[in-house]
Amino acid sequence: MATDPPASVPDWGAPVIRTIAMPADTNPAGDIFDGWLMAQMDLAAGNVAARRARGRCATIAVEGMTFLQPVLVGDEVSLYARIVAVGRSSIRIQIEAWRRARESEETTKVTQALFTFVAIDESRRSRPVPPEPPAPADDGSFGPWSV
Repeated sequence: MATDPPASVPDWGAPVIRTIAMPADTNPAGDIFDGWLMAQMDLAAGNVAARRARGRCATIAVEGMTFLQPVLVGDEVSLYARIVAVGRSSIRIQIEAWRRARESEETTKVTQALFTFVAIDESRRSRPVPPEPPAPADDGSFGPWSV
């Protein structure tokens, strides 16, 4: 019987957040509260959104969250993010949460979701997401954008 190879963390760069699930993060049954994990994911996505929008953003939607595996007290939780779309004022960010038991090197995906943010101004009204800055040239400069 063939088995699937173990899943590996996404190739999206370093985790946006890496934290440890603690006893204070549990529900009355002693399991890590799913709301805690969702809050960590929202923090990670919000960090990415604010950096891309170069300012404040608000979460307006979360899609497709399914909890695949439990997170246990003491697990290291790593949150990976990638921007999947940028609109006039919105940013959609895919987040994956992975766990690693303290005594292991094996990682397991525990959930994923698509977060949508809107860039907002000081009055909490939507504002345009600025264009991305140009990518650095091969020599590390920003070409004609260099000062």
